[in-house]
Amino acid sequence: MGQIEEMLGTSAAIRTVFSVIHKVAKTDLPVLVTGETGTGKELTAQAIHDRSLRKRGAFVPINCGAIPETLLESELFGHERGAFTGAVQQKKGRLEAASGGTVFLDEVGELLLSLQVKLLRFLQKGTCERVGSQETLHVDARVIAATNLDLKESIDKNLFREDLYYRLGVLHIHLPPLRDRGEDTLLMAMSFLKQAAASQRKSIRGYTSEALNAIRTYPWPGNVRELSNRIRRAVVMAEGPEITPHDLDLTGEALCGTDSLDSLRAAHRRIEVELIVKAMSLHQGNLTRVARELQVSRTTLYRKLRAYNLGDHLSFTEGGCSVAPAN
Repeated sequence: MGQIEEMLGTSAAIRTVFSVIHKVAKTDLPVLVTGETGTGKELTAQAIHDRSLRKRGAFVPINCGAIPETLLESELFGHERGAFTGAVQQKKGRLEAASGGTVFLDEVGELLLSLQVKLLRFLQKGTCERVGSQETLHVDARVIAATNLDLKESIDKNLFREDLYYRLGVLHIHLPPLRDRGEDTLLMAMSFLKQAAASQRKSIRGYTSEALNAIRTYPWPGNVRELSNRIRRAVVMAEGPEITPHDLDLTGEALCGTDSLDSLRAAHRRIEVELIVKAMSLHQGNLTRVARELQVSRTTLYRKLRAYNLGDHLSFTEGGCSVAPAN
C-alpha cells in the first residue's frame, strides 16, 4: 500500500485513506472529501492532484466559506468588464484557471443554492459563463470538493441540492479524526517538533514523559491542525531542552483514555509504535539507548522502524552520527 509522503501516519485508518487516494488519482471523476476541521482535506486534495494525469496542470483552491457571497460567483466563474461596479477589466474564474488541472472547492457546503445550480451544470456539461457574458466556455477541470458539514442533513434542510451531492460524491474519501488514528498522534508530534525546532533555531531534544502522555490522551478536537499549532507554540515557549505539558498548554485540559476495543493485532501495533516513539524522544534518537530501553537488539529495532514506516519520519543517531535503517 503506497505511502503519501505529504501525509504522516502508519495507523490502519490513515493507511486506508492512502489506498483510496492512489485509486481515485487514476480517474478524472469528481471527489468529495469529508472530515472534521483540521483533518487535512486540502492536503488530501493536493495529494490526489499530484498523483493524477493532471499533475502538470494547475491546482487551484478556493474556500467557498471565506469569500463574500457577492464575490463568490465572480471568483468561481469569472466576470466581464463592466459586469458590476468595480469590474474594471475581464477576469478569469477559478474554474477557468484550473483548466487542464484541478480545482479544489473547500467548504463546498457553504455555496448558495443559485451557485450550486451553476456548479452542477459545470459538472454535467463542463461549461460555464463569466458574470456579465453570454459566451459559453468549455473548461476541462477536475473538481475535488470538501466539507466538514453533514451534507445529507443540509439536503434535509433544503440548504444543499441532492443532485449536486451525488454528482460531487461519485468518489468519496472520509478523513478520520486524529483521536481515531492511534499511534499517528505521537508520530506526527515528533515530526512537527523537528520542523518547528528547526524553524525557530532552538535545540530541543524531545518531550518529557508527561508531555508524551498528555499528547497521547488529549482528544484533539482541532485534529492535526491543532496538534501542529500547539507544538509550534510549545517550541516558542519552551525554556528547557524538552517540551513539557505546560509548554503545550495541556496542563488544564481534559484528557481521556481510549475506551474502544481493538483487535489484538491492532493493539499490539499501537503499543509498539507508542513505545518506540516515546523511547526515541526520551533518548534523543540514540538507537543504542533506545534498543537497550526497549530490551531488543538493534536489528530488531531496525526491523520495527521499517515495518511501521517510522524511519521516514523520525530522526535517530548511533554514536552521535546520523544513520538510516537498512533498506
